[in-house]
Amino acid sequence: MRFPLLMPLLMLSASAVGASGPIPAPPETPAQRACPGTVGTYASCYGGQDRNGAFYLIAIPKNTNGSLVVHAHGGPRHVPPAPHGSDDDLIRFSVMVRAGYSWIGTTFRTGGYGVRLAAADVDISRSIFWQHFGRPQRTILHGQSYGGNVAAKLAELDALDIDGRAKYDGVILTSAALGKRIETYNTLINTRVVYQYFCRNLPLPNEEQYPAWQGLPKQTSFTREELKRRVNDCTGADRFPKERSTQQAVNLKAILGATGETAANLPARMELATFRFQDVIHNFLGGLNPFDNKTRVYKGSGQDAALNKGVERFTGTAKARDLLAYDSDLSGTIIIPTITLHAKFDPVVNFRAQAYYRAIVERAGQSHMLMPLLTSEDQHSKLSESEYLTVLATMADWLDRGQRPALSNIRQKCAGYAESSGQPCLLIVAKDN
Repeated sequence: MRFPLLMPLLMLSASAVGASGPIPAPPETPAQRACPGTVGTYASCYGGQDRNGAFYLIAIPKNTNGSLVVHAHGGPRHVPPAPHGSDDDLIRFSVMVRAGYSWIGTTFRTGGYGVRLAAADVDISRSIFWQHFGRPQRTILHGQSYGGNVAAKLAELDALDIDGRAKYDGVILTSAALGKRIETYNTLINTRVVYQYFCRNLPLPNEEQYPAWQGLPKQTSFTREELKRRVNDCTGADRFPKERSTQQAVNLKAILGATGETAANLPARMELATFRFQDVIHNFLGGLNPFDNKTRVYKGSGQDAALNKGVERFTGTAKARDLLAYDSDLSGTIIIPTITLHAKFDPVVNFRAQAYYRAIVERAGQSHMLMPLLTSEDQHSKLSESEYLTVLATMADWLDRGQRPALSNIRQKCAGYAESSGQPCLLIVAKDN
């Protein structure tokens, strides 16, 4: 039950006091290690473990530009932190290191859900870099997907040091989960219950029965591979339309019609509504249910009367919703230049999350601190490298000039990086904000 940790999150201690006195924290000094992938051809890498058990990875380019990117990874990953847990993150965003930026990423101290906890871990990784390699000319906070929520929360909670100086000069949020958490999860629970009405295999009638809002029982041997098999057995979502059985086609059409999902996205959305909910409900909320679909009317299935009569119904608690909101929801009060980059056809985090964030920033009166950018891509985990280079360069210009760059200049930059990198620029920008 993770929520009792919420209040003291930012009062982290390097040691615990026992009967025999203080227990020393583990050493946080970075040790040189092999870089993942080909990063070692243009950078030196260092790794270590922080005081709370999170592992971190550092890359310092041979031709550094004096700036640092502090990375918050996506997820949650639902696996324990491990020494090489940030390797794939560095490989995915190695374009930043090739461009001259030093980079540090942390696994977070737990593989499960907890935005404030992860935000504290990200800031600790920054402090480790500063302590051992000196304060960079600039420090840029980067959050990807779930890590975008983590980074945005960190920027609101702990943007300044004790002297009022900004810890982070700029914030970059890519494919970021910036929507209101319960609203985001409501779309998933609706998909889950509609799926179960038509498929009846999660759980199967002869298995342990549990409510859909739990995702899975706390203790289970159920695997992602088995989930994928069941989703595809029922819907044929992994097959071409002509290859689906008549029943699979009927089931899939009904599920997609009632939820607004696509066949390509359904397996990934069901994975979130299964394993993500299992972690959030059992480990973060201590078994409390935040969901309420008592009055929800499902439409578009072609069998709406039967669906609304037979779909699983439940009523959640305000306490569970309050805990989710406290941990992850954003106020929009930003005091650091912030750029968001999102794909319009992102299959994991709907691009409207970016619009939601823009709206709450506007309500907070901070629109001058936000530059939202949209691409025409259909990817989530990695976008075109020319766009990452553009965002980094745009942030540098913003900080150099002290004013938000014009979109026309961003288009020009992106076209140049597309030509030099060989990766297309797919930004959708119609006019200046």
